[in-house]
Amino acid sequence: MSKDRQKIARVVAAIDPADALEAEHQGAVLDWINSGADLYRLVAPDQPPMHLVSYFVPFDATTGSMLLTAHRKSGLALPPGGHCEAGELPWQTVQRECVEELGIPAAELTWLGTEPLFVTVTETQGTVVRQHTDVSLWHVIDVACTDQRVRLDPGEFDGDRWLSFDELLAEPVDCFDPHMQRFARKLRSRCGSTHLLG
Repeated sequence: MSKDRQKIARVVAAIDPADALEAEHQGAVLDWINSGADLYRLVAPDQPPMHLVSYFVPFDATTGSMLLTAHRKSGLALPPGGHCEAGELPWQTVQRECVEELGIPAAELTWLGTEPLFVTVTETQGTVVRQHTDVSLWHVIDVACTDQRVRLDPGEFDGDRWLSFDELLAEPVDCFDPHMQRFARKLRSRCGSTHLLG
């Protein structure tokens, strides 16, 4: 097993699952990594049909709110993110995509660092012509909702909005990535355990 593959496996294995579904996805991802299958998308949109993605959720701990984007291709409210390029580790993808999609450098949360908080395996939705499976590692980055430097990539997004945990959880599940609300619950729980939220 290559060093990069070993590093990615360690990153996934270090995630503490929030529920049985995340534990199931984590196990499936580790089996996939250990199988020797290609991890990176080589030809857009679906070759190989299962590949790595890094989400990064801009989070303002002061207000307890997350930034979601109006994603053009899927028609959903999603965190920013993108496919990992060949040879990239997941946090390197976050660093590259954050500049490309938001116009700012990725800043890690002190209590989480560069490690992902959440892992999911998801069939693509929306207007994607050829469906495929995204293995998504969900990172959280530190962004103030008042940060005027944020500039969305107009080729990717039609807009954005900051949502509190309660606002996000009150909306229909089908507005988001199907795991978005589960992620929000996990993040809220972890914030509560680190006394970041009132």
